[in-house]
Amino acid sequence: MKAPWHLWVIGLVSLFWNAMGALDYTMTQTRNAAYMGQFTPEQLDYFYGYPSWAVAGWAVGVWLALAGSLLLLLRNASSLWAFILSFAGIVVASVYSFGLAELRMTDVVGSEALIFTAAIILFALFLIWYARRMKIAGVLR
Repeated sequence: MKAPWHLWVIGLVSLFWNAMGALDYTMTQTRNAAYMGQFTPEQLDYFYGYPSWAVAGWAVGVWLALAGSLLLLLRNASSLWAFILSFAGIVVASVYSFGLAELRMTDVVGSEALIFTAAIILFALFLIWYARRMKIAGVLR
């Protein structure tokens, strides 16, 4: 079956979106001075104070989302599982950021953090739905 035009649009948009998440993760974890210079000392303490399990959730969320986008463009049905596992990682990181952290992300970044995280979650759910739809339609093999 020929891939519909929207697969390429959604695949490329998701690749760009998820690459930005991977860049953010990489710059934060490597403590890139130029990138992290945009944050206040309080915000840096917050980001650098993530427990290992929350960092692991963030990593799973970011890297499997990027893999899912690549797999979607390759028309590989495994993209669905990559997006599902990525969503699980996003949930783990969000539970820490907005629920379990002594100082929550909204306390150091503001309400924009909640809005942006909601956008991330909604886009992740959309990608799961879309990959499932393309798998059922026989576009992904």
